Amino acid sequence: MGPKGNTGRLSSDPANFSIEPISIGRPYSKQNLIRRRQADVLYGRLASRRIASFAPDVTISGNTPLEAQAPILRGVHQAGSAFVFWMQDFYSLAAAKILRRKVPVVGHAIGAYYWRLEASLLRRSDGIVLASEDFKPALKDFGVSDDAADVIPNWGALDTLPLRPKDNSWAMRHGLSGKFVFLYAGTLALKHNPDLLWALAEHFESDPEVVIAVAASGVSYDALKARNVLQPKPNLVFLPLQPMDVFPDVLGAADVLVALLENDAGPFSVPSKVLSYFCGGRPILLSAPPSNLSVRLVEQAAAGLCVPAGDRQAFVAAAGRLRAESHTSARFGAAGRAYAENAFSISSVADRFEATFGKAVGRSRGSS
Repeated sequence: MGPKGNTGRLSSDPANFSIEPISIGRPYSKQNLIRRRQADVLYGRLASRRIASFAPDVTISGNTPLEAQAPILRGVHQAGSAFVFWMQDFYSLAAAKILRRKVPVVGHAIGAYYWRLEASLLRRSDGIVLASEDFKPALKDFGVSDDAADVIPNWGALDTLPLRPKDNSWAMRHGLSGKFVFLYAGTLALKHNPDLLWALAEHFESDPEVVIAVAASGVSYDALKARNVLQPKPNLVFLPLQPMDVFPDVLGAADVLVALLENDAGPFSVPSKVLSYFCGGRPILLSAPPSNLSVRLVEQAAAGLCVPAGDRQAFVAAAGRLRAESHTSARFGAAGRAYAENAFSISSVADRFEATFGKAVGRSRGSS
């Protein structure tokens, strides 16, 4: 299970807004690839039926595994509705790289299958929303024209992430008050290198004031915890994913916010945690491929230090600088918050989505 915002109705929500869960009736496994695929297919079928019974004018689906996306798109079109594919990542390209590395021969064939599936889904969509301009060249490789897609960058939930003092109640409850805290928050999966968090723990082992707090979930989080059982690091603090209502305090408890992205991700991944980090008003320490959008955003905002993915020495050196230079860190944090306040206007984002929906409905009706 990954990080989520509010998944229940709020008193401030309009009367015609609702949230409905779809349960597959069993636990979802990210580790067992066969069970994961079965669960994705089942979820897609159940979601497709519910969408068809609702008969919307337009459906937008993002962060959805391809084998769930396929029956959803099919069901939407059978219901006579428009389908918008919200591209947060190129699932097939990321899967192909990981599978080729993990299962060299079979992985190539599976990667090719996912490439064909994603290309087909994109070509059959009535609208496409890209999270980054960097996605456009790959879109052409899938046989999709530029005019079929709109670029709408992701944003941080500024209205739900107010600035919080460092020594807040959450920090006190978890023993972080009075410490210099490097914080990683969110998914820690295959495209995130946990060795860099271990490197921080090793580097600051002799500094009793420093804590590396990891509030996360995912396979790399589990691997890091297992490693810590065999070689305990007292300055490593493990916490589960935190609820959204305490997340401002989580960010506030940090002195430095850490983000990681492996080279495999290249330009095709846009980590949302960096956008939330901007809202937190703390400096960002980012390890990512230089071609990734997150690097450009952090550098554009002057919100922290970026090092190439996997460069342990540069990563630890940058961490040491942020630990030693308090006014540099304060300047980075303030700049990140200022960027968020300027760039994350939800009303302008909503206007752009409405325009995309209108075009998608027009294409759907024209084709039918």
